[in-house]
Amino acid sequence: MANIIKVQKGTKDILPQEMGLWYKMEDEARRIFSNAGYGELRTPIFEATELFARGVGDTTDIVNKEMYTFEKSERSLTLRPENTAGVVRAFIENGMHRLSAPVKLWYKGPMFRYERPQAGRQRQFHQVGVEMFGVKDATADAEVIELAVSYLNALGLNDLEVEINSLGCPECRENFKSKLKEVLKPYFNELCEDCQVRYEKNPLRLLDCKVESCKAIFEKPEVKEVIQGDFICEECANHFEELKSYLDVLGIKYSVNKLLVRGLDYYNRTVFEIKSNNLGSQNAVCGGGRYDSLVKNLGGEDTPAIGFAMGMERLYSLMQKPEDDKLDAYVVSTDKIEALKLVKYLRDNNKKVDFDFAGKKFTKQMEKASKVANYAVILGEDEIKNGAVSVKNLSTSEQVIVSQSELLSKI
Repeated sequence: MANIIKVQKGTKDILPQEMGLWYKMEDEARRIFSNAGYGELRTPIFEATELFARGVGDTTDIVNKEMYTFEKSERSLTLRPENTAGVVRAFIENGMHRLSAPVKLWYKGPMFRYERPQAGRQRQFHQVGVEMFGVKDATADAEVIELAVSYLNALGLNDLEVEINSLGCPECRENFKSKLKEVLKPYFNELCEDCQVRYEKNPLRLLDCKVESCKAIFEKPEVKEVIQGDFICEECANHFEELKSYLDVLGIKYSVNKLLVRGLDYYNRTVFEIKSNNLGSQNAVCGGGRYDSLVKNLGGEDTPAIGFAMGMERLYSLMQKPEDDKLDAYVVSTDKIEALKLVKYLRDNNKKVDFDFAGKKFTKQMEKASKVANYAVILGEDEIKNGAVSVKNLSTSEQVIVSQSELLSKI
């Protein structure tokens, strides 16, 4: 026998019994985001590699280590590792900047990153997210965070922690980077290899490091003083204070985390993460922020923007799993023609129904019915002769004979 070809490492089949929760994630996204005026956008799963190098940032791990890039007809193409850059490209290319602000978009779909697979993290994974263009005011930040919280609540994730921070404008960040590099210089040799590269290329991303030895350095008093200091300008500080006041009005509890920088280069001012304590373990389920310079960097007009993304595999792992979703009825009959006719009638009336295609013995069909359906609809010789059916409740064993016209009301 030939060797079995298996699913590739870091990818996963989504099985029929799992689809109920996937439908719920997609349906709630459509409902909540549409109600807030967001239209769904579907972008291609591959784009020009340059889009991500310019958009995500060539100092990020995503661009340097994790992208699936290939050459075709002397063009470099990349499977999308995230979708904000693709949404911005679509916003520019399709002239959405000419629409009256705000332009509100949402998306869902597969992303691809070559990284170490682990629980809730795959090489092909799915994200759902929103992006809002054209509003500089902190009201946009508040709406996006509120939408994320509402969506998570709709999925049954209620024990949430919202963390926010402000990275300030480019001028604020340059000032902060200089101070950060200065205070970390004596500890340079103690930083991990990745952080030594970040020190020169993108010092802010040092704060995103998960290596314990680096985290210990950030806890040193003189380093912590710089990190916790107020480095943002008055205008950015006012914007952040406005956001906090709006979140207070919306009743959204939050905490300020000065170490929160997010892993992508395009963020400015507001960044946020939402963590879920569902099922007893804390998990980051949402990340987002403001990226006011990205549209211009990718060739569009200067346009403020903000958004978030959520990993759907992570959401799935935290959602309450439903009991087995059974059929409404299973038709039991040795007369395959009559069974087919009855199955079609019930399906046409929006019932979930199946039957035995092979016409097995009555007892075998009843065994199957008891496993997969709430009711057995029995078509024996007497029932067919009299234009009736027997309906058996498979949880109570109660059985009645009814006319076919009464059948719909009994199952």
